Amino acid sequence: MPEITVAGQAAISFDGSQPSILHSLEQQLPDISYQCREGYCGACRCKLLSGSIQYLHEPLAFVRQGEFLPCCSVPLTDIHIEIP
Repeated sequence: MPEITVAGQAAISFDGSQPSILHSLEQQLPDISYQCREGYCGACRCKLLSGSIQYLHEPLAFVRQGEFLPCCSVPLTDIHIEIP
């Protein structure tokens, strides 16, 4: 069960019961930014500081090196992220 660590906050376990990283984050951080939930807009963009994620489908929004969209991804390993 991968663990999601948000910089400056507690870790969140990703047990697979949620469809994406965004859904897991929302349980602990209700004020996280998002809009489309499908990878189209990029509003939920976060920095991936360490670890690996896998996209459920390739996002259409522009994603810079070192960033990812939690709305359409799941963790493959423990990840450490930063939310702007």
